[in-house]
Amino acid sequence: MSMTREAAETLALQCLGWLAGREDLMGVFLGASGASADDLRAQAQNPEFLGSVLDFVLMDDAWVVQFCDAAGVAYHLPMTARAMLPGGEQVHWT
Repeated sequence: MSMTREAAETLALQCLGWLAGREDLMGVFLGASGASADDLRAQAQNPEFLGSVLDFVLMDDAWVVQFCDAAGVAYHLPMTARAMLPGGEQVHWT
């Protein structure tokens, strides 16, 4: 089943909300991304920024599982959503 860009953005927004509720991870995300709390509000509708949120969560399988369990979505959906957002294309060099 394919995912629309709108559905990908919605899932990424859910992920951002989940991340915002996790003080331990939010500080790490802000430090890694260089974003501020104000940037989160300003960039929440920016597909490139939403892609960075998914990139961050996808760095750790445990975070993916925790987010998916909290959101009630299948474990493959964050990766599927990431592929639909700018910069998420899979490049095959062979």
